[in-house]
Amino acid sequence: MRILYIGGTGEISYECLRGCASAGHRCTVFNRGRDPEPLPEGVGRIIGDITDAAACASLARERFDIVCQFRGYSVEDARRDIELFSGNCGQYVFISSASAYHKPPLGGRITEATPLHNPYWAYSQAKADMERVLFEALSAGRLPLTVVRPSHTYRRRFPGMSVSGDDQAWRILNGRPVVIHGDESLQWTLTHARDFATLLVPLLGQEEALGQAYHIVTDTAFTFEHMYRTIAGVMGVQARFVHLPVETLAKANPDWAGPLLGDKGWTTLFDTSKLERISGRIERPMSLGEGFAAAWPYVRERLRSFVPDMRAHDLLDRLAGDAGVAS
Repeated sequence: MRILYIGGTGEISYECLRGCASAGHRCTVFNRGRDPEPLPEGVGRIIGDITDAAACASLARERFDIVCQFRGYSVEDARRDIELFSGNCGQYVFISSASAYHKPPLGGRITEATPLHNPYWAYSQAKADMERVLFEALSAGRLPLTVVRPSHTYRRRFPGMSVSGDDQAWRILNGRPVVIHGDESLQWTLTHARDFATLLVPLLGQEEALGQAYHIVTDTAFTFEHMYRTIAGVMGVQARFVHLPVETLAKANPDWAGPLLGDKGWTTLFDTSKLERISGRIERPMSLGEGFAAAWPYVRERLRSFVPDMRAHDLLDRLAGDAGVAS
């Protein structure tokens, strides 16, 4: 099949691109060409910015069996894609977000039928609004749609919490306490991009997947403290931890309210049975140790020129100190 990736070199999309190329599909990426990581063998590239109308017009003249949109963030993006690809592709795959599911959680494992309702995070609200517009286009016969909702997926980066994964690595290396939101019982689903790709590729070109939404995750949930103990072990250092209520962090910095109250501040467990009917089940997902060891060289290289967000770090240090853990 002829497959277009809008993006294609990101944290999730690169492994998907590699999986499609390995399966023999003819893949092309459309992006700005700024990522130094080489494309998989045989993959073509169209240099362009998806926000540039002239560059987009060239895509509208092409015909792709499948379009995978990894770079959509607003309703305007969705409407642009409907105009671009209506009648020009056999399947349009929109990468949404599992963070759009109902918050607070409704209890039990999340299914694809769980309502999309996140009052805390504008990012998640935008993804839900995009889904609504795209499903309207599907109903009107304009776009053969499949929606994919990743949860936390990683490849070259450690997971972040209130601050980015690189900031967390910097804190560990500099002996500062790692501030973890919530108590020790909070569990978070983490999926390596390699496993995500293994589950995505079988959806492509599947008529059964048209008009459907799937969250693509592995059944691998961990506490944040366990994740960061594993990260510190990969880095070869010790880490100190302090647990603080989500509400305390969100009050201290309103910018943290969305990512925490709207996503990582709740235990997330998923029912994957709908996806398994097409993609099967990964019996041995990539372990944390293996995944973080593969990410560490990328993190270490970025840290050579990394500029930490000292305002955020000083705030975290103050909050940790108030809880009795000095920097």
